Amino acid sequence: MAEWDSVRTFLPDRKNGSWIIVSSQQYEIASLCVGHPYSPVERSLSFTEHSVCAFLREGSQDAISTEYDPSHNQMNGHYSYHRKPNSKTKAARDWMQNSPLVGCRLQTNQLRHYTVQAQMNHSQVVSVWGMAGVGKSALVRNLYYDRVIENQQFQEYGWVGLSHSQSFNLRDFSRSLLLDFQSESLHSIVGLKDAVGKCCELLSTRRCLVVIDGLQSIHEWDLIQSSLVSRHSKSKTVFIVITTEASVAAYCAENEELVFRVKALEADAAFDLLKNEVSKKTPLPVSLSYRGNEVLPELISKCGGLPLIIVAVASILATKGGTWMDTASSINLRFMHEIEINPEFECLWDLFSWMHSCFRSCPDSVKPCIFDLSLFPRDYNIRRRRLIRRWIADGYSQDSDGKSAEENGEEFFSKLHNLSIIQQQPESATFSDIRMVLCRVNGFLRECICSQGMQENLVYELAGTCSLPQRTGRHLVILESWGRDRIVLESIDLSRLRSMTVFGEWKPFFISQSTKLLRVLDLEDAVGVTNDDVEQMVKLLPCLMFLSLRGCDQIFQLPRSLGDLRQLQTLDVTNTSIITLPASITKLQKLQYIRAGAAATASQGPTATTGNDQTPQAIVPVVSGFFIPDHPLRCVVPRGIGKLTALHTLGVVNIGASEGEAILKELKNLTQLRKLGVFGVSRKNSEAFSSAISSHVHLRSLSVWLEEESRGCLGDMSLPLENLLSLKLYGLRDRLPVLQVNQLSKLTKLHLKMNTLMDEAIESLGKLPKLCILRLCVNQPEYGQLRFHVFTDGLEELSYQKVKVLDIACRSSVHVNFGSKAMKKLELLTVECYYGSSYQFSGLGHLSQLKEVWLKGSYEEALKEQLQGQLASHPMEPVLKLEE
Repeated sequence: MAEWDSVRTFLPDRKNGSWIIVSSQQYEIASLCVGHPYSPVERSLSFTEHSVCAFLREGSQDAISTEYDPSHNQMNGHYSYHRKPNSKTKAARDWMQNSPLVGCRLQTNQLRHYTVQAQMNHSQVVSVWGMAGVGKSALVRNLYYDRVIENQQFQEYGWVGLSHSQSFNLRDFSRSLLLDFQSESLHSIVGLKDAVGKCCELLSTRRCLVVIDGLQSIHEWDLIQSSLVSRHSKSKTVFIVITTEASVAAYCAENEELVFRVKALEADAAFDLLKNEVSKKTPLPVSLSYRGNEVLPELISKCGGLPLIIVAVASILATKGGTWMDTASSINLRFMHEIEINPEFECLWDLFSWMHSCFRSCPDSVKPCIFDLSLFPRDYNIRRRRLIRRWIADGYSQDSDGKSAEENGEEFFSKLHNLSIIQQQPESATFSDIRMVLCRVNGFLRECICSQGMQENLVYELAGTCSLPQRTGRHLVILESWGRDRIVLESIDLSRLRSMTVFGEWKPFFISQSTKLLRVLDLEDAVGVTNDDVEQMVKLLPCLMFLSLRGCDQIFQLPRSLGDLRQLQTLDVTNTSIITLPASITKLQKLQYIRAGAAATASQGPTATTGNDQTPQAIVPVVSGFFIPDHPLRCVVPRGIGKLTALHTLGVVNIGASEGEAILKELKNLTQLRKLGVFGVSRKNSEAFSSAISSHVHLRSLSVWLEEESRGCLGDMSLPLENLLSLKLYGLRDRLPVLQVNQLSKLTKLHLKMNTLMDEAIESLGKLPKLCILRLCVNQPEYGQLRFHVFTDGLEELSYQKVKVLDIACRSSVHVNFGSKAMKKLELLTVECYYGSSYQFSGLGHLSQLKEVWLKGSYEEALKEQLQGQLASHPMEPVLKLEE
């Protein structure tokens, strides 16, 4: 049909007696070329070797000069298309049978839901985006062919792939779309001189599903939209736009709820795809084992979960038979060199073109942040705050007009996420549009970044049994696998070094006089760091701006000389054995970020004064885990904290201690705080606490622990909530603070730990306009029920309209009910079980976008079976995950 479509365009329609004779061995093509209506002539002519059936257009038998009149093929002024089994349906069945998607069931269901939502909401555009090679086209084609076979939702189906090598032309686009429509019908459009007009007429009068694959710019969409997308709300045509650009996807879709991001495969699904592709391409049995060897996990990680790369690797391994392991090891050893140079990977060259184009077009301010990601090992979970604080210390993110360095850092992080360089960790990748706490670098892009960074002498990595280096870099990363060879390290010129990141064991010889210009020392979770080591760091590294000792549990105290680090901006000693901070910390006028708290082994017996330092202290509990205990672990900080006026992040200060009143007065001076946690709020000090933070207009996150005997003290207290994005209240009795919906118009995250949650409070929470994450820990709900719905005058209203994550923990028996108009965007439900608690759920079917349910703790088998039964009948087929 493609051949006929090309020829027919140039054959004129004149009533001059001319005939066109087409010969084809295929019945369907012959009938399609003639068009409708037709009639058979001489029925069937049988020959010894051939069976011939001829067709003529109606009206041509009686008058040789009769020519095709488009009016014969119109109904009510519109072209008539008659569906019959055809080549497109056959192609759809062949593709669905021979190209099954692996590891994409959840994303397939989600995309199907997006198109249904578009039709229900009379929206015409669904945007699908993701990085090159992630399988966007295959995912959409699966949906497209499913609709072709089903043949109920739409009347016409068209797919147009845009060429990256040619400039966009609207007429060519329209011709391509019309030609694709023609192959799906018994109608031949005569002449395509007015292709745009005919295409517009067809799209506005028929129910069409149109896929535009490879849209590159907003300009291209503006041309298509202005000429072909109907402005009438009654149009039944749905466009699916496929692009690699997040900004283009958002621009094309009529609302953000119709922008679908295709994510890379997780490790298990990637291995299943590799194994499936190898078995398809070789007649010989090739036994691939994922467990018990290091080669395949490393290779799959370097593929970054991208089906395009996985399939290319599988094609090579399939030809190697029993030597596939050697081939896989060879690819691992020189991964980037192999796929860039080896002709067998020619299919990936377009992917490299896209990648280089992205890097070239990336703003210069973001490029250093990209190279900084190469400092972390493959598949390593990186805290978002850790990255941003490093970028500030390195000078990549700075204050600018109207924006702080912190805000610019958050923007850089978002840009890297939109480029798919950083991704949500697999455990949290189910739900979207939620600010990430942890992220990972895509395995394939990490290999690209490492290769480029080392070529430009930006990063030097010590790993394995590396020999004497021939070059240096501004950033040094020491991996756990390195042999800690002192000779190798001392042979490196470290005078230009600006950051050092250590994984695994720490050795004192890592720093010396030659590292005195170091700005960033990141030892998070390093092993073997002692008090003496920290004292040496302070002595040798006077220019430090970032010091992280997080997780170094062999450190019991910080030296008094800490005050000599006058450039220090970030200090993180969370989960160490430090139970007190030195008074000299108040000399650090540039300090912006303090995170502190002792590990469990160091939590016994902190005192108000330590050693010879008699300065009154405040206590900082550790914030860790989801549900925070009533009495969290503590760390002592000195009085005088109010001098650090540059602080914007401050740990959980105990205002219930003996010097609490003085601490509250100092807290009043810290007007630049963005994030604050306080412990020990009581009836006695609640009013003073409210007054102390009343002028903190920059506050975005507030965490409050109540003293046990004062759990009702927040009921009548007013808090400055207007600009809060995150609010955490622990230890409430049965009343919430005075929460006005207009006060919490920006709130996206709410944690509540309370004894009793009343129905009235649940209704109030349901009206918060931007609430996205809700976490509830309740001992006893009112009447033993958690009813998530809002009723006015007996009619249910829409409620919890933006909530995507709901976590519930209850210590008693509870019936959880979801109303028919509540939480329509919920994606993740987590249920925490305790000994003696039991759950009954109803209304899960109303959660139309539910993707996952996590069941944690001491759950009973009956609860698991109850959830499995309800989820099995759910249209989105949510996944049930179990964690004991």
